[in-house]
Amino acid sequence: MEVFSKSDIGLVRSSNQDDCRFGVFSPSCAWAVVCDGMGGANGGNVASAMAVDIISEQITQLYDEKLKKDQLATLMTDIVQRANAQVFDKSLSDDSLEGMGTTCEFVFVKNKTVHIVHVGDSRTYAIRGGKIKQLTEDHSVVAEMVRRGEITAEEAQMHPNKNIITRALGIRPEVCLDYIEANFSYGDVLLICTDGLTNCVSSGDIVKIVHENRGEDMTNKLVDKAKEGGGTDNITVTVVY
Repeated sequence: MEVFSKSDIGLVRSSNQDDCRFGVFSPSCAWAVVCDGMGGANGGNVASAMAVDIISEQITQLYDEKLKKDQLATLMTDIVQRANAQVFDKSLSDDSLEGMGTTCEFVFVKNKTVHIVHVGDSRTYAIRGGKIKQLTEDHSVVAEMVRRGEITAEEAQMHPNKNIITRALGIRPEVCLDYIEANFSYGDVLLICTDGLTNCVSSGDIVKIVHENRGEDMTNKLVDKAKEGGGTDNITVTVVY
């Protein structure tokens, strides 16, 4: 199992408020975390960096290969709740960080199972046999409108409120998290990304780049394609295969 990651400021933003990290425990066991921060001049940077640091440290210290699926799910959600609490406490201690928060994709692949703890509008996809499937549901105003049938997915892409998220890590003392499990087979590629990629690159182009490239070439070309599409936000991509 291999993991590759790239984060880029894009072409419009003055700073990169995304953060990411990954680790590999064994040939069949790897993890990754991707966060997209928000809140003021410095808040987004602080929130995403804190969350990534805490989650990375905790999973490295606490993971045990003997954990069963349900125990791993509990460990992952507990770790993200701890990160949420610490980011929230930090926001209360410094007026300049008030209201800061971050999305969070915490993904753990073990053998033939993908475990995901998700909050916000960053995404985790599975790409298999030329098809792409979004494993997470966006916690956003427009995504909820789509789920209610009020607008189409195509209309959501152009909606003026598409960047307003309904849940984020660090905004409240506790956060409502999604936990998702999916199958992982040889040949699958997991793509974990911030909306700086998906707002600027079509699903078809993502599949084409993933199909035609490997390693750093894959992450580099995904980021380059987002820049070609406008680079309107920070861009972070992590791939696991």
